[in-house]
Amino acid sequence: MSGTSREAYLAARVLNALLREDYGGLAGRVTRTKDGVGLLLADGRWVRLSPGVLFQDFVVAADERIGLEQVLETLVEVAPPEDAEGVAAFFEECVAALTALELYDERAPEVKPSYEALAASVDHPVYPTSRARAGLSEAELLAYAPEFGGSFELRWAVVPGSSAHLPADVAPDWAREHAAADEALFPVHPLALDEVRKIDGVRVLERAGVRVRPTLSMRTVELGSRLHLKLPLPISTLGARNRRSIKPGTLEDGARAELLLRELADPDVVLADEQTYAHAGHEYLAWMVRRLPEGRIVPVAALTAPGVLDELGDVLPAYLRLLLRWNVRLFVRYGVALEAHQQNLALLFQGDRLKLLVKDNDGLLASPSRLRAAGVAVPEFADGRMLNDDPHALADVFVTITLHLASAAVAFGALPHDRAAALLRDTLADALGEYGGDPMARLLRARTLDAARLTGKSMITAGTLVSKERSGARDVNKFYGTSGPNYLRRA
Repeated sequence: MSGTSREAYLAARVLNALLREDYGGLAGRVTRTKDGVGLLLADGRWVRLSPGVLFQDFVVAADERIGLEQVLETLVEVAPPEDAEGVAAFFEECVAALTALELYDERAPEVKPSYEALAASVDHPVYPTSRARAGLSEAELLAYAPEFGGSFELRWAVVPGSSAHLPADVAPDWAREHAAADEALFPVHPLALDEVRKIDGVRVLERAGVRVRPTLSMRTVELGSRLHLKLPLPISTLGARNRRSIKPGTLEDGARAELLLRELADPDVVLADEQTYAHAGHEYLAWMVRRLPEGRIVPVAALTAPGVLDELGDVLPAYLRLLLRWNVRLFVRYGVALEAHQQNLALLFQGDRLKLLVKDNDGLLASPSRLRAAGVAVPEFADGRMLNDDPHALADVFVTITLHLASAAVAFGALPHDRAAALLRDTLADALGEYGGDPMARLLRARTLDAARLTGKSMITAGTLVSKERSGARDVNKFYGTSGPNYLRRA
């Protein structure tokens, strides 16, 4: 794809997102004329829109070519003065995203195709600047961004007053020798090195060692096919407020959530082992070891990459059955909704059996009262936002994560729209049908199959454009306020 085409592609994604979230009242500018439905940009250009299939009513028509500058000028025009800082940050995101897209076009023929690299080459279904890692040079992108399939060596720091012990298959012997009895060895991502050097008492070893590859999440690296290491990064992805550092309590909450889900898992659901972790009280001094099961692992995010589903065969119906049956059961029986999107889920092939692999569970939502009613102990999460008895809050997570990102984005990306809608509708109806008139099942049916419109997340609004003080978002990853047509309903 040429640079001009890439810019037009990104500009359309950005304008679509601004329309979907109705930022600055932009959706109110959509007009209908004798030439169709369209939107007037700040420079006087009238952009033709076409009906949106997923997530929103109208999108930039496929044959329209607009420039990124035209869209950003329109953003400035509709933005209130209070959002000036967020708008400037979003400008940076757009530039960084375009740089990464163009660099990938240039280097894609050289990339060794792994499932993680393929997954990273597929843009986020909703967030328009998902490739943006503001502040990174081209050399850093090539080394550390997963879509380029590169590798690099970890750095190591000695932390005083910590009793954390890395597993033997993670830390090299030569690095262990540098830590005294009252010190601990911590792995450090090279991008976090400058931040770690600022921490009082911490010694950074000059020697690098242990070669790793970045995974789709970027802050998680692959030491081996069954061994991952999660490390904090001083960057933001999917929004300026989505910092990839690791706060105290997060890894512990993820481990608690994993144990809860192990108790509630279906026979064909496998939880990655994320019970080994450490935190030294600083957002850039933390690590978590993830151990993966035997079998062939394919991230769900890779399923819409060219050729992947052709290679795997007719697995999509089976995947959707596994996913929706389990998530509906979690919701109805236990009041649990997972933030298991396309990045946190994978297909696990063990012999001729397909299973669902789940990881990174620290974003789930659970109802204490429903867990107690089911005889399940309520985890003592450090982050109180993970506990919520409001069934509609749980439904918001189910719709925006399980349905939109883990199901619809994959099905509609792989199949003609009519077939995708029918497959999703029938699979969800079957999963809900097991629970008859249960009140939670009826609520979820009302919010999905029977809804006139489906809830969406305002990701760029909460993630970058608007401060938490103005948006009121307790969690920028669970901020709603937009909706789109129900793609599950029959035409």
